[in-house]
Amino acid sequence: MTEEGREQSPRDSPIGGQAVLEGVMMRGISTWAVAVRKPAPDQVEADGSLDPTEAARGPIEVVSEPLVSWVRRHRLLRLPIVRGVVALAESLKIGFSALGISANAQAQGHDEEIGRGTWLGTVVVSVTLAIGLFFLVPVGIASLLKGSLHPAIVFVLVEKAIRIGIFLLYLWLISRMRDLQRVFQYHGAEHKTISCYEAGLPLTPENAAPLSRLHPRCGTSFLLIVMVVAIVVFAPLGTPAWYILFPSRVVGIPLVAGLAFELIKLFGRKRDRRWAQILMAPGMQLQKLTTREPDLSQLEVAIAALQAVLAVENPDQASEEDRVGMEVVA
Repeated sequence: MTEEGREQSPRDSPIGGQAVLEGVMMRGISTWAVAVRKPAPDQVEADGSLDPTEAARGPIEVVSEPLVSWVRRHRLLRLPIVRGVVALAESLKIGFSALGISANAQAQGHDEEIGRGTWLGTVVVSVTLAIGLFFLVPVGIASLLKGSLHPAIVFVLVEKAIRIGIFLLYLWLISRMRDLQRVFQYHGAEHKTISCYEAGLPLTPENAAPLSRLHPRCGTSFLLIVMVVAIVVFAPLGTPAWYILFPSRVVGIPLVAGLAFELIKLFGRKRDRRWAQILMAPGMQLQKLTTREPDLSQLEVAIAALQAVLAVENPDQASEEDRVGMEVVA
């Protein structure tokens, strides 16, 4: 059966998450939890590596944390577009915390835990590289051709074509990396588990396994929407001098991200509509690069993370006010 032919629930629940090292983070409205498959002592090789074929033997460690979303603390942060920027910043913070937990779980027994300063440095470097690669490099390349790109809309379209090209090349390259294949499997497990919950099925690996590993609210789809929305946001600026052009791409990132947030949230709610399915199709296809089919043991980990969230809250019974600005990336 093809990926497109697999079942997807028309229901959209306020559950998001991400894959981490040998695990999955799940987030609800008032709780987030990360479940990690820890290595058994006899699984760790002399060099500290873990044999993937034996990874399912280790115990599952679950860490659950309470969450009071930033958008609930200030009414202004709930405004459309603004709420998206805030939610994404919040998601980034939670995501790196979850990665830290998973990395330390894998390091236990043969190495020191990774400190907070190390992870803070990782966040700063990662964000800086992302801004440089996906926003500044494309405008820099397009600027070299600025003299022959008229009118201004042609410059903007060329810049965006370069940006999307770099993004697609980046996804293709990381999809070929052997070390990331298990992370991509956990990414697929996360999607299948959320879809299983949204379909109203009992949360078991056997129920989740037949479902699609693609999800309308995936972060991969979100990033593609960001690339497209940037065309609309930056086109009115035309081709100003470089000292305005480069800063505008950085300053405009929150607006682009906020608009993309609202769009992917809309697509998630309207996933049963034909127009939404057509608009979501490119992003859904890209997810084939960043997800892989998980095994039952990986689905078990993803389910453990979601069950930890559901043990504290029922996301579907949350009020609309509570849902505003919450995590949408699955």
